[in-house]
Parts: sequence; C-alpha cells; structure tokens
Amino acid sequence: MPEPFTRETTAEPPYPSPTYAWYVVIILMVAYVFAYLDRFILTLMVEPIKRDLGISDTQMSLVLGLAFAVFYTLLGIPLGRLADRANRRTIVAVGIAVWSVMTAACGFAKNFGSLFAARIGVGVGEATLQPCASSLLGDYFPRGKRGLAYSVYAWGLGLGAGSAMILGGKVIETVSKGGTYHLPLVGDIFAWQAVFLAIGAPGLVAAALMMTVKEPPRRDRVAGQSTDALPLKDVVAYLTARWRTYGSHFLGLSVMTIIGNAYVFWLPSVFIRTHGWTIGDISFWYGLVLGIGGPVGVTLGGLVGDHLYKSGFKDGHMRAALIGTLLLIPAAIAVPLIPDASVAMSLMILHAVGSGMPTAAGPTALMMIAPNQMRGQITAVYWFVISGLGLGLGPLSVALITDKVFANPASVGLSLTIVSAIAGVLVSWVLVYNLKHYRSSVEETERMIAPIA
Repeated sequence: MPEPFTRETTAEPPYPSPTYAWYVVIILMVAYVFAYLDRFILTLMVEPIKRDLGISDTQMSLVLGLAFAVFYTLLGIPLGRLADRANRRTIVAVGIAVWSVMTAACGFAKNFGSLFAARIGVGVGEATLQPCASSLLGDYFPRGKRGLAYSVYAWGLGLGAGSAMILGGKVIETVSKGGTYHLPLVGDIFAWQAVFLAIGAPGLVAAALMMTVKEPPRRDRVAGQSTDALPLKDVVAYLTARWRTYGSHFLGLSVMTIIGNAYVFWLPSVFIRTHGWTIGDISFWYGLVLGIGGPVGVTLGGLVGDHLYKSGFKDGHMRAALIGTLLLIPAAIAVPLIPDASVAMSLMILHAVGSGMPTAAGPTALMMIAPNQMRGQITAVYWFVISGLGLGLGPLSVALITDKVFANPASVGLSLTIVSAIAGVLVSWVLVYNLKHYRSSVEETERMIAPIA
C-alpha cells in the first residue's frame, strides 16, 4: 500500500457480545424497512395525487425521480465522509427522524412545490443510512461474520419492497376512490395524504430505538495523517491506485441493478398487458415473492460469502455475488417469455433469490477492503454509482426499446428480456474480471490491519 498509508500498530478492543451486536443489526434492518417503504409508497399513488393536486405528468415524474434521487445520491458522499468522522449512531437516528417527518409532510402537501420539497427531505434523510450502516456493521462483527450480519440488515430491502407491494393493491383501491378523512387539529385530508401520515409516524419509533445503539470502537484502520478520518485527497489517491478492484466492483453490481430496477418498474406492466392481471393481483403476488425470496437471497449471499472466506477464498464475498448473478440472469431472461402467468411468477422466486445474493455480498465485500477511515465514503460512492446507473438506465432502457424499436406497448416483456440478456452478459464478464483484483485487495488490506508481533 503506497504512502501515506501504513500499518495500524495499536491493539484493537474486543468485539461486543454477539447478542448486542445482533440487536444493532435488527434496529438497522427495521430502519431499512421503513426507508424502502417510505421511498416506494409514492409510486403507488400517482394518479390520485395528480387528480387532487392538479399536477402534470412531468411534475409527477420530477417528484418521483429528481426530488428524491438527486439529493439521495449526491448527499450520500458528504454524509459518508461524516460517517468516517462523527458518531454514526446519531447520524442514522437523525436521518430516520428526518425522512419519517418528511414522509408525513407529504401528507400535508397542498401543491407541487410542497410535495417536491417534502420528497427532497425524504432523500436527504435516507442518504444517511447506507454509509453509516456498513461502517457500523464492520465494527460490530469480525471479518468472517460480516456477510451474515449485512444480509440480515439487507432483509429490510425485501421486506420493505414486499410490504409496499402487498399493501399497494389495498392502497390503490382506497385512494383511487377519492374521499377525505377528518383529523383533529388538521381538518379534512385526502385518502392518499392519510397513507403518508400513517407510514411516516412509526419511523420516529425506529429513530428512538436507534439512539439506544452504542457507537462502537473503529476497527480495520490503517494509520496515516489521521487515524480518525483520512484527508479527502488520500481517499481519492487510494481509490485511484486500486481502480481495477473498485471500478469493476462498482460497474458489475451497477449493471446487475439495471436488471433489478427494470423489473421493479416494468414487471407489473408485463403481467397486466400480457396476462390480464389486475393491479391488485400483481401487487400481492410480486410483493409476496419479494418479501420471501429477497430475505432468502440476501441470507444466502451472506452465508455463502462468509463460508467461502473462512474456507480460504479471499474473494469469497465477490464469488457469492457472482453466484447470485448467475442464478438471476436465466430467470430474468425467461420470465417475460413464459406464456403461463403462474409459472412465470413462480420463476420470479429464483429471480428474487438470485438478485438478493449480490445485494448482501457486494456491500460486504467493500467492508473487507475499505479501511475504516474511508469506509463510509467508499460505501457512499458505491451507492451513488449503482443508484445512478440502476435507476437511470434500468426503467429507461426497457421503455426506449418498447417505444422506439417495437413501437408496441404489448412488447414490454420482450424488451425486458433483451435488457436482461445484454446486462447479464456484461455483469458476468465484469464480475469474473473483478475476482483476481479483489482477491489482491483483500490480501493487501489484511496485511495492513494485522497486528504487529
């Protein structure tokens, strides 16, 4: 490792008890459930919000995308730097409170401007979670147990998405009928506003629980100009010197999320247009698949990665990500082509499990090579890249093929297959390329953090 990085020479304190460490994981997982639920619920209520606030499709698209995504991704990097310096427990607790209050604030929106501002607040609050969670879990668990710990935390993604989908049918049924509710001190509100208030308020309980978490001692540090947080120029130098490892890691998993985001946005349309399902049908069954298959997949990703690492494979966590991707790709290609809806939805279980494995193994792999002083920042860059590419290219690529190539809305399934096939070939090649470079980075990091005899 080039200067200014040198070996950390101070002895590390013992890890906390496993019981307490898993308590922290559960608190973080609950926060993740609320984060995804609060983020996703707006997509289920587009039409009634447009109707009641009198806003256009363009304005609604800005609320759905720009208002949340720009601040979520851009603020993640400075918040990641803050996570490398300050009390991570407090940062997450404040973040949960902010996104919960701002979700509830969506329920008081009276026009486009107030709804847009509230969604900005949701994005700002949620930007605190990923950098701090990865950094905390790396300090609560030894290297050989971090994969399982992160996978349980990542249950929040599947449980949050599944809950939103399952509730989605009922939510759409309720809010599409219109009508109002009367609340004391507030007055009359629309049905969709009541939904935001109902899901935003419980998040404050999660914020309070987060304040019971103790800030752990920082581990896996390399000494440099500062043992608390390295200067930004040193972080840039570190990543630049190892661009093959980090570049292929970020790119490979970003391409994988293109498939995932394409499915989240367009699979309901495939089942509605091709199989004649109702919104309620697809919301329930897709939500059930995500709520079960997602947690199973992330658990497998963590367990397989940890097992391979403890068995001597330094690249074990990236191997687990690759295994999951290879399970995902055939299912992603086949599902839209299967004429029987029940068979297609059954195969979505393999899709959910396959996509779940790299969801856990990818961030865990970063924990294994990112020194503590820059772990939050590197994690933030990772989420910035995969969110930008996944959210930006996944839904858009399917839409462009459907509109510009086939010019037929009924061909959305074939478009989804084409995107999955192209992305699948690319991600497989990139992750295979990554293995040897990642393995070298793990070995380098372990030399730098190993205690001196």
